[in-house]
Amino acid sequence: MTPSRVEAHALLTIDLSAVATNYRLLRARAAPAQCAAVVKADAYGLGIDHVVPALSRAGCETFFVAHVSEARRVRAVARAAKIYVLNSLPLGGAAALRTVDAVPVLGSLAEIALWRAGAGDAPLALHVDTGMNRLGVSMAEAADIARGGAAGIELVMSHFVSSEDMSDPANARQIAAFAKLRALFPRAKLSLTNSSGLFLEARPMLDLVRPGYALYGGNPTPGAPNPMRAVVKLEAPVIQLRLIEAGETVGYNSQWTARRRTRLATVSIGYADGFPRAAGGTDARREGAQGIVRGARCRIAGRVSMDLIVLDVTDAPRDVAPGDMAEFLGAEIGIDELAEHGATIGYQVLTSLGARYAREYVGGEARDEPPRVCRRPQLLRGWGHD
Repeated sequence: MTPSRVEAHALLTIDLSAVATNYRLLRARAAPAQCAAVVKADAYGLGIDHVVPALSRAGCETFFVAHVSEARRVRAVARAAKIYVLNSLPLGGAAALRTVDAVPVLGSLAEIALWRAGAGDAPLALHVDTGMNRLGVSMAEAADIARGGAAGIELVMSHFVSSEDMSDPANARQIAAFAKLRALFPRAKLSLTNSSGLFLEARPMLDLVRPGYALYGGNPTPGAPNPMRAVVKLEAPVIQLRLIEAGETVGYNSQWTARRRTRLATVSIGYADGFPRAAGGTDARREGAQGIVRGARCRIAGRVSMDLIVLDVTDAPRDVAPGDMAEFLGAEIGIDELAEHGATIGYQVLTSLGARYAREYVGGEARDEPPRVCRRPQLLRGWGHD
């Protein structure tokens, strides 16, 4: 059960109108292709039960999840939706999938045989590997399947290796390889494009795109301004203030030393709440993550603890007091910025947001609004998922 604001110190606000606006922006970019939504991992940690209805109101009719349990939750709030389940076919999964009227994404000959044994020619999606070497049949196996009649295959998909890096030659190789599947499966829809793939110059939209990360405010174009609206705001209260002198240290193992007389604010949030432990500040790396207190960006001083973070508020307004909220995510500090300081990726930041937060959903009746662009470039590479 999600704690109330009285019971929980930290507050996570999720703007459903921003989710809907991001979906509409991506849908317009994908047109005339259909735009689905990836809502696996509990809608990237933000809550299937809230996010899926908001996306449905924005016009989304197709959803991708990782497991049957997630498909069941989507079906409960989107009864007419098309639902695809990505992560293979579990033992006994055919019956469970048919119960929730979900379509499996199958990536091996054995899975296809198992599905057809339990479901006959019921619809399925075929995952073809074009370079990820993670899931999917080979191109040669796909050709063999096509020669066998391709019974029930309504969607053929693959997955980009590094679409967030527009200069990576793997993108062109995968697009060219995947294009060959049109002739093999002329009656099936084709889907290759994830969030970052929507921004490739080649525009490999095909029949269906399936963004995930960008829907939730992640930057699909790292190194460039973020075209998506911020969805999450994470705040936690200042619970104590203190002054220390130059030379005194802060936090576990004395990793941060004050270089001047310093005013510190202890904030009630930590790595048990999913805040990246590596985002702290040390003498070796003073550029730790920041929290915004009374309009001022303040660096973390010392290591992130299980339940607490210390901010250097020396340059913040003098009237900072216990009870003031420090904002760690929002329109000013994006999930990619926090991830960069935490030596991780924004996907992990989102999906790690803890159960101890009070959660507040706003903007349920979404309206079209222009996206707010975060001008801070996001530098972390090597992600490129949905």
